Amino acid sequence: MSSPLLRLIVGISGASGIVYGIEALRILKSCGFETHLIMTRSAQITLAHETSVKVAEVNRLAAVVHRIDDIGASISSGSFRTMGMLVAPCSVRTMSEIATGVTSNLLTRAADVVLKERRRLVLMVRETPLHLGHLRTMASLAEIGAVIMPPVPALYAKPASIEEMVAHSVGRALDLFGIDTGLVKRWGEQTEQDERP
Repeated sequence: MSSPLLRLIVGISGASGIVYGIEALRILKSCGFETHLIMTRSAQITLAHETSVKVAEVNRLAAVVHRIDDIGASISSGSFRTMGMLVAPCSVRTMSEIATGVTSNLLTRAADVVLKERRRLVLMVRETPLHLGHLRTMASLAEIGAVIMPPVPALYAKPASIEEMVAHSVGRALDLFGIDTGLVKRWGEQTEQDERP
């Protein structure tokens, strides 16, 4: 069993942008983290619409896979220690359940546990435009300790592909847990390649 300092929960809900969750799992696996994955049924549908990747392939990227309806899973208890939880992407429905504490599945229950234990919860909310109800829900979540991080591309990094944009956004989300993946082009920090004439 790994250290809770190297254990992160990854939730993937049914918003567009499922590549963010997949990339997070890939990066965390390559960095030696123990990931606990929960995918909603909507996320599985989105996966089929947005990628050619199969659910089984996503599952293989995680150390542990939890069923969405397994409310008795380890991650549903605060006594199971983790660094926190990343929800990527985070749908408005998932965000709203977490904000109210009225959870209907393991993903939102695990997020509620992370908040009550004062651990880091990062929500890569995927919705635009936002109405006042969405904004109020986000404000409520920020007040109770969640970090709202829509995956906004950092164009100063001059990404050459969608994959680079996704990796940068995920890298920035993982920064919020103190995880430096080495994939983020940081403002004011030039690489050797950037310095060449």
